[in-house]
Amino acid sequence: MPELAAEGDPAVPLGEALVLDDVTDEAALREAHQTGTPVVVRACSAKQIVAALKRPEVASVVVPADKPELLELDLLELTYG
Repeated sequence: MPELAAEGDPAVPLGEALVLDDVTDEAALREAHQTGTPVVVRACSAKQIVAALKRPEVASVVVPADKPELLELDLLELTYG
């Protein structure tokens, strides 16, 4: 499963994952991680992408298909400056 993908990418099977709109539900993140369920977070900004990828429970982040520029972000630069 890729770290970052466009919504609808077949490499990110949403039907097999817990899909969240953000990472605020820590109990759901923990439970999914403990049961081996992949966690996919939807994000529509660089800030949301970084927040999601900082969580060890998150397997992948999907962005809207109409925002392909988000797939080109330099995640290392955004994360570590």
